[in-house]
Amino acid sequence: GGPGPARGPRGHGSSPSRELPAARKRRRRSEAEDGGRAAAGASRSVSSEEAESEGGYITAFTDTEDESEEETVIPSAVNPAFESPVSNVHEDLSEFDSIIQRAHDLHSGTVEEKEEGFWLLLEKKDQYGDQVEFLWRLARAYGDMHDMTSDKEDKKNYASTGKQVAEEAINVDPNSADSHLWFAVLCGYLSMSESIQNKIKNGYLFKEHIDKAIELRPQDPQLYYLLGRWCYEVSQLSWFERNIAATLFGDPPNSSIGEALRCFLKVEELQPHYSMYNCICLAKCYREQGQNIKAKQWCDNAATFPVVSAEDQKAQKELERLLNQLE
Repeated sequence: GGPGPARGPRGHGSSPSRELPAARKRRRRSEAEDGGRAAAGASRSVSSEEAESEGGYITAFTDTEDESEEETVIPSAVNPAFESPVSNVHEDLSEFDSIIQRAHDLHSGTVEEKEEGFWLLLEKKDQYGDQVEFLWRLARAYGDMHDMTSDKEDKKNYASTGKQVAEEAINVDPNSADSHLWFAVLCGYLSMSESIQNKIKNGYLFKEHIDKAIELRPQDPQLYYLLGRWCYEVSQLSWFERNIAATLFGDPPNSSIGEALRCFLKVEELQPHYSMYNCICLAKCYREQGQNIKAKQWCDNAATFPVVSAEDQKAQKELERLLNQLE
């Protein structure tokens, strides 16, 4: 597998896997059967914020809204009626704005808060399902649920439903960069759980919508990181996978280490010291090109990031493997 999840400038820890109480799952299942069936009975496997397991066109991404803001954590006791605001920031907002702000805060919080954010949005979909700012956040929340679930079938269901919601968002506003971003991300998730044919199909969709997001928001380093991951993964496709792609689509996806390298360098240009994983990706690209001195320099850069969470430890192991290969 490739490098693990990218973390943004803020560190995010991870928690051990857990299961929700059965009674709570039953209550939640009855509340939102039309969109949340995947949640029923799912066991939780927790990773750092925006983390994604290895193996697909994307492996991870960082936050889209709050890279430069202080993290706001809402107390875990959540009022489902949303009548009394948790913090003063909500007091003067309309209900819609309050929900959007609350979803933003919960998404930045703990595992439990992320899940509360998912249910908050899902339960309001009938009311606000024609608003692009609502829909892309719901798609993102499906991505959160995908990340926090260990069951393979549940992961696939969350990714599939989230992709549909992101498509709804694009239909409402084709010029929403976040909608294209989350459509692409959820395609990337699906590419990890499906057949080679569907993996390749979702790979094409991933590239198409990341390109569109970059066109709409060309200064976002996260988008270039994701595109770089796609370029790197495609450059590593096997002859067998390329032949299947050519048979199904006429033209297999094509990229190179050089293109991946340009994307990862663009990330550093836009936001120096973006993440440990971007440094690792740069090192891997330079190693592939035989530029071992530069590869070691980027390994040194990666080593300057603190190792706190389980995801940091995974990155540290990846870094150690890479350094051994460069000896």
